[in-house]
Amino acid sequence: MELHQQILQYLLSGFSTGAIYALIGFGFAIIYNATTIINFAQGEFVMLGGMLSYFFLSVVHLPLPAAVVLAVLATTAVGIAFERLAIRPLKNATPLSLVIITIGGSILIRGLTMLIWGKDTHALPSFSGSEPIDIGGATILPQNLWIFGITIVIIVVNKLFFNYSITGKAMRACATNRRAASLVGIDVRRMVLFSFVISSAMGSMAGIIIAPLTMTAYDVGIMLGLKGFCAAIIGGLSSGFGTVLGGLLLGVLESLGAGLISSGYKDAIAFVILLLILFIRPQGLFKKADSERV
Repeated sequence: MELHQQILQYLLSGFSTGAIYALIGFGFAIIYNATTIINFAQGEFVMLGGMLSYFFLSVVHLPLPAAVVLAVLATTAVGIAFERLAIRPLKNATPLSLVIITIGGSILIRGLTMLIWGKDTHALPSFSGSEPIDIGGATILPQNLWIFGITIVIIVVNKLFFNYSITGKAMRACATNRRAASLVGIDVRRMVLFSFVISSAMGSMAGIIIAPLTMTAYDVGIMLGLKGFCAAIIGGLSSGFGTVLGGLLLGVLESLGAGLISSGYKDAIAFVILLLILFIRPQGLFKKADSERV
């Protein structure tokens, strides 16, 4: 394969991976904007999406579409329970306390998943075959196209929801000024709950669409969650197109680094980028000083 074909191959792979990071980063940004909490249990929502899909497909023997829908609903229920039981009861908790609680929730979810389904790695079938598609001398799997398509749909639906629906506008108001939002009659606690509903559903969908390519296990959420957090930081923790660009940039740089330098540096690249961003431009690469959150 010639160099330009190799570069194209790395770019296609990077865009696919970056789309997943963008979805996960969106989940981080939505909860942060509604609550100012960095939810480090977001990666476990991603893991649950893949594991529950496998359970409904292989154990309950449901068709793939039904397994996917039930996995998203079940993961969303876990997100609701997490908000109700771990986040809502806290009064005037410090940001550090909330972060520690989300880390504890992550460990709990991961441990329970390991006890229920074990440490084995599982794979989901591709949504529409596994015959590679040739693009300019590079190849891409049909599942990658599903990743691109579903990511675009979710992002567009989210932007329409936040910009045009009453609930979305209320969540934006809470993100801008929670006290003012409560004074005009917005139920802030309900908006926080909605943020966990949306982020857990998005996280589970990310875990489902990537599982046919990378497989899933009880511990896959750790690294995916950290890379999604990195994408959110690059985008300035704004659930807008900055996070999308952050995810795509991270995916492409990771793919190019693994292909041109060494695959051993694949995971390290994300954290080097994260540290550089925090040192050089802590507000994120794609966030303007006067941009609004959510």
